Amino acid sequence: MKRFKTISTTFIVVIAVIFGCNVYYLVSLYNSIRSNVERDVMTALADADIDDLMYRAGRAQALASNVQMQEEVEEKQAPRKAEATTYRDENGQLISVRTEADGTVIEERAMLSENSSYSNQMVDAMSRQFHAVMDKYIPLDMAVMDSVLYNQLSNRFIYPDFLCVEVVNSNDSVICGNPKLNGESGLDSFSFNINPDEGIYYKAYMTSLTRHILSQMFGIVITVFLLMIAFSLAFWYLFRTVSRLRTIEEMKDDFVSNMTHELKTPIAIAYSANDALLNYDTSNDPDKKTKYLTIANKQLKRLGELVENILAMSMERRKTMKLRPEDIQLREFVEEIAAAQRMRGDKDITINVNVADNIVVEADKTHLANVLNNLIDNAIKYSDDCVEISISGDNNEVSVRDNGIGIPSKSIPYLFNKFYRVPHGNRQDVRGYGIGLYYVKSILDKMGWGIKVNSVEGKGSVFTIKFSKDEQ
Repeated sequence: MKRFKTISTTFIVVIAVIFGCNVYYLVSLYNSIRSNVERDVMTALADADIDDLMYRAGRAQALASNVQMQEEVEEKQAPRKAEATTYRDENGQLISVRTEADGTVIEERAMLSENSSYSNQMVDAMSRQFHAVMDKYIPLDMAVMDSVLYNQLSNRFIYPDFLCVEVVNSNDSVICGNPKLNGESGLDSFSFNINPDEGIYYKAYMTSLTRHILSQMFGIVITVFLLMIAFSLAFWYLFRTVSRLRTIEEMKDDFVSNMTHELKTPIAIAYSANDALLNYDTSNDPDKKTKYLTIANKQLKRLGELVENILAMSMERRKTMKLRPEDIQLREFVEEIAAAQRMRGDKDITINVNVADNIVVEADKTHLANVLNNLIDNAIKYSDDCVEISISGDNNEVSVRDNGIGIPSKSIPYLFNKFYRVPHGNRQDVRGYGIGLYYVKSILDKMGWGIKVNSVEGKGSVFTIKFSKDEQ
């Protein structure tokens, strides 16, 4: 038992470790996917910015004539206008050079990732230069930005339930607000710098990425948890099965011990009686001779009954037992059994038969006799020296009532279990091995009959055989 507990504890620890490892790797996977998704969102935001610039460039073309006229007027008024150029130095770094109207030259290095390609750096620098110029003439339209950003996210298989974009400065003050953002909470935000000189950013608000990530991980998460549940159920079933097997093993050990005693006792008594007949002169004492022969005969009969019950149980276990039903006159049949039981000399036994005449039942005669004998035998065993048994029956049932010590209510549900014996701490004289009532239940089930028990401790018990299970 100790070894079994050790193995069980080890198995539980292993399952817990496996579960912990799975949770750890799921969290790591979540973080990895989130990093990739956040990178995709930022890329989508940059691409959406380009789309918005192209949209606004189209609008600017429609206003080209007005803009040109305005620029001619400004050119006359200003001696010089601002110019911007972009080039790549000898180290491959992207350089942006802007000449202001007053002649001031401003040189900036692109602040992009070292892994960013030249084309990406060029696009980023150009977009920022476009913003520096175009934002003065073509106002930002947040509805358009929302639309193009959603399209870019959709192209990356990201479908937020809520999405809106605002323009903010470096202090997070709103420059161009979005009416969609009205009391929404639990949103993730992403910032994209569109004008470094003035510290202006796009700030995108969208449904928490956790939902999107978990939807991607749904199959993995479900599979992991189903496997853990399967492992847990398998272990529970194994533990339960092993526990039941250990209980059955203990009951079998008890059965062997009790059966050995049951078989040894009649053998010893019969041997003693036979030894007395052989070694002592009993020819001159007929009464003593008859007494010894009677004792030996009873014990041999008892041995036969024990062997018959064991064989019957074994046959039932192998499902090879066959019944030979026949019509039985119930009253006559019960009277014969009662008469044989009354001849037992171990106690003062009174058996009353109250079965209606002309009642015929179809049953296997041998096994039905064994069933009734087992019930009567139990009634005698668990009664005091003066036993009163009443057997009554009609077309629907036959019952065996006794005045014995009764059965505890908690034991009644287990009465017909194999090897089960009702614990009676004050009854050390009653021996058995717990197959009698199991045999009774097995036979009645095979016959399609049923049985129920009513008992009151200290007053006796009633076993009622129903000729149909539907009547229980």
